[in-house]
This record gives sequence, structure tokens and C-alpha cells, in this order.
Amino acid sequence: MNEIKCPKCGEVFQVDESGYAAIIKQVRDKEFSKEIEQNTQRLKEEKDGAVKLAVAKVEADKDKLIAELQQKLAIAGMEKEAAVNDADAAGKKLLAEKESEILRLKSQIEIDKANAGSALKEATAQKEQQILELTNELSLEKSRHELEQKSMIEAHREELKQKDDAINYYKDLKTKMSTKMVGESLEQYCLDEFNKIRLAAFPKAEFGKDNEVSESGSKGDFIYREFDETGEELISIMFEMKNEMETTEKKHLNRDFFKELDKDRREKNCEYAILVSLLEAESTVYQGITDVSYEYDKMYVVRPQCFISIITILRNAALKSQETRRELALIKNQNIDVTNFEREMNDFKDRFGKNYRLASEKFVKAVEEIDKTIALLEKTKKDLLSSENNLRLANDKAQDLSIKKLTKNNPTMRAKFEELRAQDPQDV
Repeated sequence: MNEIKCPKCGEVFQVDESGYAAIIKQVRDKEFSKEIEQNTQRLKEEKDGAVKLAVAKVEADKDKLIAELQQKLAIAGMEKEAAVNDADAAGKKLLAEKESEILRLKSQIEIDKANAGSALKEATAQKEQQILELTNELSLEKSRHELEQKSMIEAHREELKQKDDAINYYKDLKTKMSTKMVGESLEQYCLDEFNKIRLAAFPKAEFGKDNEVSESGSKGDFIYREFDETGEELISIMFEMKNEMETTEKKHLNRDFFKELDKDRREKNCEYAILVSLLEAESTVYQGITDVSYEYDKMYVVRPQCFISIITILRNAALKSQETRRELALIKNQNIDVTNFEREMNDFKDRFGKNYRLASEKFVKAVEEIDKTIALLEKTKKDLLSSENNLRLANDKAQDLSIKKLTKNNPTMRAKFEELRAQDPQDV
């Protein structure tokens, strides 16, 4: 219990801990609010003073700036007027000089006209003669040009007629050919192109018709295989040739033959598949050599003029790949001891790493257990210190305890103690 004295009447009354704390909080909040209000008022007054001072300073600076600008404007006006006057005077002077020069030239022209009358007539006659001669030459040149132009037009007409006749001939030839004949013509073209350079460019290659029907009942057109000096296959290609007549109603697409060509390549154990095609002649995709391996592995579409080029490109790549493989094999054979050493070293590293990892894990676990024990001891220490403080407070309260305090608010106990004191003052 706490005693509180009223500042007005002087009466002392008692309140419990919670009531005392509420009164203290109320007084503190009131003082704090009062202090905030005072600080707010003070800051507001300081702000108003600063604003007034700033406004006054701006007004003074504004008047000063206006005066300076007016002065500069007056000076600029005077300079402009002086410059205008100077320019006007110079212009008038120059105009007078020009007028004087014009009058002098006019007089000179009149004099020259009088002196040059006869000479002018002679010069005019000469010019007229030259004009007549040039006119005649121009007429002759124009006639010659017209004759050359007519001759060129006739030559172009004859050339166009010959080309039209050739186009009509080939159109008529293709119309008469069957679809099989068209395809066979493309195959024959490719075979002829290959045979022209077979001995010089591909002496160890085999290139011929695919006459073996697979289990699925299909076969390609040509197969190219080449072997190295050891008899190992260097490269193999499955070829399919596709063409069609211009008069065919249903036009085929190149992709219509991809699946079948890929199947033939796999069944005949060929590394590459190539479609030599004249289909989709207007397509901007299938021009020259087109890689379509995004749909089917190791497949290309080529125009007939690139038939030899694609074989050469793939063959050179295979030779380079074979050379690289041989170099790797040689290096592998030379470094076999190094490989064994590295393998044993890696095995030792693995076993050592495993043992180190196990030891490290146990070490970390032990450290964690020690940290937990330390934390527990710290908590126990804190609890003991807290208990000691509570015992001290309890002891202080026990030492401060007295009969007067016990009977202060208990009239019954006070009366009992008074009776005991009256009966035996020494016992109380």
C-alpha cells in the first residue's frame, strides 16, 4: 500500500499498487502532453519567425534584382540605338557609293555600244553560221541514233523469241514426261554429276542405286559409302531424289518425304540422309543447302546444283573427325600410365575426403553439443541469480515487517495487542 497526500486539503489516503501506478501514469501523461504542447507552440513560433524573415529577405532581394535588371535594360537599349544609328549611317554611305558606281557603268555601256556596233554585227554573223552547222550535225546524229535503236530492238525481239521457243519446248517436254520419268531424270543427273569427278575426288567411295528392299518394304534412291585405308567406314549417306511436273495438280512439299527418308537411313545404317529436291521451287527456305536436323537427325535438303557440294562438305567433316579421333586415341595410349595414376590419386582423395567428412561431422556435432551445454549453464546461472535477487527482496520485506505495520489497518488486531500490552507490557 502507498500513502498519497492531497495537495489541496492535506488529507492522507492509501492506494494499492495498481491504483498508485495509474495515478503516476496519469500525472506523467499529463506532464508529457503539456510539454509536447509547449514544444509544439515554440516550434510553430520559430517557424513563423523564420518564414517572415525569409519573406522579408526575398522581398529585399527581389527589389534589388528588379533594379539591376532595369539598369541593364536601359544600358542595352542605349547600345542598341547607337548600333542602329551606326548601321543606318553606314547603309546610307554604301547606297550612295553604289548609285554613283551604277551611273558610271551606265555611261560606260553607252560608250561601248557606240564603239562596238560593227564588231557586234560581225560576231552575230559568225554565231549564226556556227548554229547552222551544229543543227546539221545534230540532225545527222539523231538519225544515226534512231537506226541503232531500231537495230537493237530487233535483236532483242529475236533473242526473246528464241528464249520463248526454248521455254515452250521444255514445257512441252515435261508435259509429255510421266512423274516416274521426271524423277528418273533427276536421278540420272545426279549420277552423271558424280561420275564426272568420281576418280579424281572420290576414288575410294561407293555410290549406286539402293536396290535392297528393307523389311518395311521401302528403299532409298542412292547410297554413298566411303572407307579409309584400314577398311573402316568413313561416311555413309542415304539419298532420295524428288521432282514433279509443273502440270501436277497436287503439289508435294519437301517435308512430306522426311519421315520415310529417315526410316530408310536407319534401316540401311547410314549416318546422313539427304533429299535432293526440285519441289517448292518458289520457297525462300529451300535454297541451296538447308539443314532440317531440327526435325530429323542429320538430314539435309539440297538443290541439284549443290549435290556434289554437300557430299564434299560432309566428307571433309568426317575426315577431320577421324583425324581427331586418331589423335585422341594416340594421346590416350601414350598417357595410360598417367590415367592410372590419376585414378589412384582420385581414389585416395575420395577415401581421404570421406574420412575427413566423417571426422568433420563428428567435430561439428561435438561443438554443437558443447554450445548447447554452455547455453543451458548460462540459463541456470541466470535463474540462480534471479532467485538470489528474489530471496534478497523477500528478506528485506521480512526485516521491514513490524507489529505497527501489521495492525495499522486492522482495528481488531490492534485492540488485541493493546490488551496484551495492558496485561503484561514486557511480553509485547
